[in-house]
Amino acid sequence: MTQAHQNKAVRYEPDESPPLPVALGVGLQAAAVIVAPVVLTVVIVARLADQADTYTTWAVFAALLISGLTTALQARRLGRIGSGHVLIMGTSGAFIAVCVAALVNGGPATLASLVVVSSLFQFLMANRLSWLRRVFTPVVAGTVIMLIAATVMPLIFESLTDVPADTSEAAAPLTALATLLVVGGLVLRAPTAFRLWSPVIGVAVGCFVAAPFGLYDLESVLDASWIGAPFTSWPGMDLTPGGEFWELLPAFVVVTLVGAIETLGDGVAIQRVSHRVPRATDFRVVQGALNADGVGNLLSGLAGTLPNTTYSTSISLTEVTGVASRRVGVVIGAVFMGVAFLPKAAALLISIPPPVAAGYLLVLVGVLFVQGAKIVVQDGVDHRKALLVGVSFWMGAGFQNQWIFPDLLGEGFLAVLFGNGMTGGAIVAIVIMAFMEATGSRRRKLDLPLDWDALPKLKGLLRDMAAKSRWDPALEERLVLVGEETLSSLLAEGDGASEPRHLVVTARPAGGGVELEFLCGSGRENLEDRLSYVGDAPEIADGREISFRLLRHYASSVRHHKYHDVDIVTVNVAGPR
Repeated sequence: MTQAHQNKAVRYEPDESPPLPVALGVGLQAAAVIVAPVVLTVVIVARLADQADTYTTWAVFAALLISGLTTALQARRLGRIGSGHVLIMGTSGAFIAVCVAALVNGGPATLASLVVVSSLFQFLMANRLSWLRRVFTPVVAGTVIMLIAATVMPLIFESLTDVPADTSEAAAPLTALATLLVVGGLVLRAPTAFRLWSPVIGVAVGCFVAAPFGLYDLESVLDASWIGAPFTSWPGMDLTPGGEFWELLPAFVVVTLVGAIETLGDGVAIQRVSHRVPRATDFRVVQGALNADGVGNLLSGLAGTLPNTTYSTSISLTEVTGVASRRVGVVIGAVFMGVAFLPKAAALLISIPPPVAAGYLLVLVGVLFVQGAKIVVQDGVDHRKALLVGVSFWMGAGFQNQWIFPDLLGEGFLAVLFGNGMTGGAIVAIVIMAFMEATGSRRRKLDLPLDWDALPKLKGLLRDMAAKSRWDPALEERLVLVGEETLSSLLAEGDGASEPRHLVVTARPAGGGVELEFLCGSGRENLEDRLSYVGDAPEIADGREISFRLLRHYASSVRHHKYHDVDIVTVNVAGPR
């Protein structure tokens, strides 16, 4: 690999151990930046649902403890649980709306039961991620992220004016504006390293402005003890769920899958910024991240607090500092767990006035919306994807604002499911994507052992595909050659395997060309990495590279996704111009 293709900004890769002062410095900075959103999300939900202070205190304690534990688990990895990268875990903003509904309609015990049951679906998705790849696509993920922003934003606007009745009329707008201007100004103009501190600085300035108006309650901070844990405030679980549980469960399952899509994107992105030499995405890392996220949600349910998710800030922190070592993840997790046992620190964050929190979240949620749009655009937008994004987003907005047949939805199951714009819009997006997949070009399929005896049948399938597409002999031979070289590469990758490997090949017309998909038992080497390497190698080091170079030359794209249970190689061959 040439130096031009190396990321020189990466100082320490995940498997490398930086000096302890470096790990502590980076970890403490990251924890200081992230701890506020972890707490604020819980506080906002508790306030919107009008919960008692005792529950808020417990929920904050449990969220910090679980976020710290799962952040360390993400970094260290335990079997198939954890990504092995610095992925910071924290309370999920995607759950704000449904958690408020659960607390209002059923209370903390009902919320706990809903989170526990819905977390099981995240483990299922992680285990069967390869099966869901055609439905949970980047365009669906991007649309859902946009819907998260659109759903949470009305709640933020309500918090902008959430002040006591006897407070000055200028209190709310001044504190919110001060927070918004400081956070936004630092994000726009501050140096990169300093920009990460913009939330902390903005919230501090907002609280300073709010204090003269009596909006910041210092009495609760002074009364809080330095060390302790509110174990007696655990809300318990509802083991005999009523109608509210069953009405809300579908919405929780949908939001859990939405959160899993967000974790999937973070699991892909963290790999791109953690290595000096770029590598193809390893979806076993993504599956590990999803499993750790599922553990976090399960523990959150048992504790009766909000579910958690990976924070996308992890990627920017790793990219800015250049330190991707797992040590940093362990330090961040330890800091979170330490803060959980410091009630005075938690009280300091809980006392942040609602207009200050709203001004801070206004910036973050606005950026989140653009990130969702960016994912959609990067995936390529044709007329089909444009319809999916447009219809799903605006139907979600319509459901959120009760513009779409509110009388027909009533007040039961459908009202809960579609009364939230994110869940309603996500369901529409998933249904449209599933419909496109079901009604697309029919796939031709071969099921055979992974050995050279498969070649004649593979050639027969590809020649038949070329004939039906009316390709000339030269394009037909190109398609056959690509299939042969992909098979050769998979056979070479599996050399020395203890058991015979199985192969499933599917082929279908796609965009004027042909898309081939090879599914086989998981192997050792990633073809994308190998193809990238031979693109720069000046000489042919061994006979296998001949196949790699031919495949690189004749295929228009090659994607190799490695999962725990299967390898999937997708090869596209362009048709006639």
